[in-house]
Amino acid sequence: MTDATVSFSVVVATRNRPTSLERCLRALARLEYPREALQVIVVDDGSDAPLDSIVEDVAGSMDVELVTQPPSGPATARNTGVAHSRGTYVAFTDDDCTPAPDWLAKLAERLADTPDLLVGGLTINSLTQNPYASASQTLIGYLYSYYNTPPDQASFITSNNMAFSRQGFGDVGGFDTSIPRPAAEDRELCDRWLHHGFPMLYASEAVVYHHHDLTARRFWRQQFGYGRGAYYFHVTRAMRGETSMEIEPLAFYVNLFRYPFAQLPVGSALKIAPLLGVAQVANAAGFFWERRARRKTVAARRSS
Repeated sequence: MTDATVSFSVVVATRNRPTSLERCLRALARLEYPREALQVIVVDDGSDAPLDSIVEDVAGSMDVELVTQPPSGPATARNTGVAHSRGTYVAFTDDDCTPAPDWLAKLAERLADTPDLLVGGLTINSLTQNPYASASQTLIGYLYSYYNTPPDQASFITSNNMAFSRQGFGDVGGFDTSIPRPAAEDRELCDRWLHHGFPMLYASEAVVYHHHDLTARRFWRQQFGYGRGAYYFHVTRAMRGETSMEIEPLAFYVNLFRYPFAQLPVGSALKIAPLLGVAQVANAAGFFWERRARRKTVAARRSS
């Protein structure tokens, strides 16, 4: 039920990252937004240790609620958060992100002009000395430049910096819970949002800072997971009756490797560009691994 006094409900899905969650909640407590108009919902997606004390530490600074569920994946966790929301609008950020103080106000300005909008902002890597974190965020930056130019015709927004009306979220059916991994649920939602004829916008003035401490192994697993998620995305899109998405042209990949040299000092770009190549290999490996696994599962069901 919508609460007339609450404008925004901010949903944070979390699992086994208590230190990151604490940092995120302290940043949300510093938002330059009227406290009576703000609700925060933390959805614990089956963490090993309880998070009550972390949430209680900021409860005096804002209206915050902790919801727990068995491990079900980020899509289900975010839908659970929206189910507990009371605001006219819903915003999402991740537990390893810290929104800038004016983040919500900037999103609110855009939604005030176009209430049926899906709007997302700029995410900045905070771990600039970590080449894997830098490569991961550089890749997202490139995808934003590719898919969100011009900004008022955006088609890809990540779920760590995203907002829309709660009514619109319900109209499109929320996140697709058949996508169990943190990889493509936001991409699929954006595609479905546009399929329903709703507008999307990239608003670079709405900033969150990302603290994703990646190692070589974690970076590979992240990109491999994105590939697996991409396969789920293609499957769900096909089930909706959409035409198959074509492989991006060669220029897409050429410009991908040029991108860090246009955004970073040459020394940093020389470190990042090879990792973007690794990311493409991992992504392709994840895609074909998931396709093979899915086909084996289907074949086993047919033979049983």
